[in-house]
Amino acid sequence: MTEIHRIVTEELEWKGAVEPSQDLVRDLQLDSLGLTVLAVGLENRFRIRLSEEDAQGVRTVGDLAKLVAQRVAAPVEPRREEALP
Repeated sequence: MTEIHRIVTEELEWKGAVEPSQDLVRDLQLDSLGLTVLAVGLENRFRIRLSEEDAQGVRTVGDLAKLVAQRVAAPVEPRREEALP
């Protein structure tokens, strides 16, 4: 939750409170670019991947915090490299 707060206030320059019940779009006024900045910041900070499928169930700051916690706890599947000829 603290990293979400940091990204929203520092990188997206939000001046108000950041609470778990707040809607990312309606309350924090994040547009598609803002949501992307937030997602990339969280991916970089926690070394996780957030897909569009993941994002479909995320509406609030609390939803996003839960998703990040799930991804951090889940083992990361290594990328399969293409075999060289």
